[in-house]
Order: sequence, then structure tokens, then C-alpha cells
Amino acid sequence: MFPLADEDTGRKFTPWVTVVMIIINVLVFLIELSQGQAFIERWAFVPARFLEDPMANLPTLFTSMFMHGGWMHLIGNMLYLWIFGDNIESHFGHIWFIGFYIFSGVAATSAQLLISMNSSVPLLGASGAIAGVLGAYLLLFPKQRVRVLAGRRVISSPALVVIGFWFLLQVLQSFLSFTETAGSGGVAYLAHVGGFIAGLILAFIFRKSPNM
Repeated sequence: MFPLADEDTGRKFTPWVTVVMIIINVLVFLIELSQGQAFIERWAFVPARFLEDPMANLPTLFTSMFMHGGWMHLIGNMLYLWIFGDNIESHFGHIWFIGFYIFSGVAATSAQLLISMNSSVPLLGASGAIAGVLGAYLLLFPKQRVRVLAGRRVISSPALVVIGFWFLLQVLQSFLSFTETAGSGGVAYLAHVGGFIAGLILAFIFRKSPNM
């Protein structure tokens, strides 16, 4: 199931932060294209390099979550962020949403680091932070209808089903590709799981405090 849109009934104001995040991701990706592999090696998160000198490589914990491996990676992530990010931003408020997004991204990278300590493969992408958004959405708006592309048909399903199915798939893939992901350039599924759980926990803690 591929999400296309939600009902947006939980949105209270224009999601400026979500829009700015999308713009930043696109601009950073364009810089990647212009500067090539050298830019990726400098600003992506490399587990082994980070553990050798955490302070020197601390910025990559943050810069890596605005980078992407290709156009489809970028477009897919930005679509998810646009569909689900606005309601979460509306619930937390602009400033707190920024902190929420960054924390989820760092938590996601940290989770992947646990099984990739010796890896020299760059980790990059907004997927972990967006997984946090999905975790919060699942908790805060479980009954919200989401239009998804299922095969050749567009159907409407509760967020609990759409996002729940997505999360279960990430958990399954984490188990199936555990050893491969730790030493290859495959999808960092454990980062998705880590970001999702971080978002779920934060949303649970602050669920009764809209706009903080």
C-alpha cells in the first residue's frame, strides 16, 4: 500500500516547518548532485568513522538526515513527510515539531549504529525522522482515513492499518536483512524501526499537550 493523501482533519494551521523541511531536503539533494560522492562521504553518517572520533563527526548525525541516495528515495520520503507531517506539526506546534523531527532522526541513526559499528557504508536519508512522524501519527490519529494505492486501485483505510502495516514490514525486513544491512549498502530498516519507536514514545508522553 502506497499512501497518496490523508483527510487533514487534524491540521489547525499552515505547516510551515514541514514545507521548509521539504525545501531543505530538495536543496541538499541538488547540492549532492552537483558535488558528487565527495559531498556524501563528508556529510553522510559513517558508523565506523563516527565511533573513531565522535566529536569531529557529530555534525553528520544531523546532516545525514537531509541527504538522499537518489530521486526516488527523495520523492518517496518527501511524499510521506507531506502527507503525515502537517498533522504532527499542528499537534506539537512549529518549534516543538522541529525538535521532535530532529530527535527522531538521531534516534533512528543511533538504532542503526548498534548493528553497524564496523561499517564504513554511509548512512543517509530522512527516512528515520519521517518514521518518527509515522509513529506519532499512528498514536495521535489512528482513525484518520488515508488514501492509498493498493495494486491498481485507490482505497481509503484507517491510519492504524496503513501505518501499522508499514511498521510490521520494517520489523520483518530488519530481521530478514540483519546481517546484510550491517555490512552493506542496503536499506537501514532498523533505523526506520528506531525512528518509529522514538516518535511513538514522544507522542505518548506529550499526547495531551497540543502545541505544548
